[in-house]
Amino acid sequence: MSSAPQRFDEPDPGSAEAALQADPRLQEAVSLFNGGAWYDAHDLFEELWHESSDSLRPLLQGILQLAVGQLHFERGNHRGATILTGEGLGRLRRCPDQALGLDLLLLRDQAAAWLQMLQGEQFGDCPPHPSLQAVTRQPTV
Repeated sequence: MSSAPQRFDEPDPGSAEAALQADPRLQEAVSLFNGGAWYDAHDLFEELWHESSDSLRPLLQGILQLAVGQLHFERGNHRGATILTGEGLGRLRRCPDQALGLDLLLLRDQAAAWLQMLQGEQFGDCPPHPSLQAVTRQPTV
């Protein structure tokens, strides 16, 4: 008997992903990230990352590295921003397109646009900041 493939936006209720999605700190970290509170978002994602011991670690680390990259950019450290954005994007590229109820494909596209801008040193023409958006659920047929 075969089972239906699991969707990334609907984790197994007993999984580490489901437990993390239920943790109120995740939503707080997402809100901080989306609000541009990069340092605080980094701290909270790092706390969750330290507590994680599974396949979610690269995802959490990638997100927190993007936050640090944004913080470096705001502080004028363009080299640090480039390095951390590149490292974060590299980790996120190894993740599925959806996890923790988040649209990681969109996040990767946004981070790639930032990395391209940073590498081209086109600092006057910044793309929108990376953001963590909920997965838009497709109707089941």
